Amino acid sequence: MSVKVHPLADYVVGEAEVAASKTASGLYLPEKATEKPKVAKVVAVGKDVKQVKVGDRIITKSYSPTEVKVENVEYILVKEEDILATVK
Repeated sequence: MSVKVHPLADYVVGEAEVAASKTASGLYLPEKATEKPKVAKVVAVGKDVKQVKVGDRIITKSYSPTEVKVENVEYILVKEEDILATVK
């Protein structure tokens, strides 16, 4: 799959992970009750990004990312300084 969004400078493009729609006990959650995902898989990085690479899973601040949908895929765009951690 080719990424259609190419970040500039110190921006990172991540593919947002889908929030759980069902609890561990099997109850289904309405869409408004689920939290927006704060974890994403990095699919592209700008030329000035130094600490993350394509393929990393990242945790971002709740209100930092810009969310976009391109060809039915939801992406987030976030500045490198707003990434809190990577998930191993």
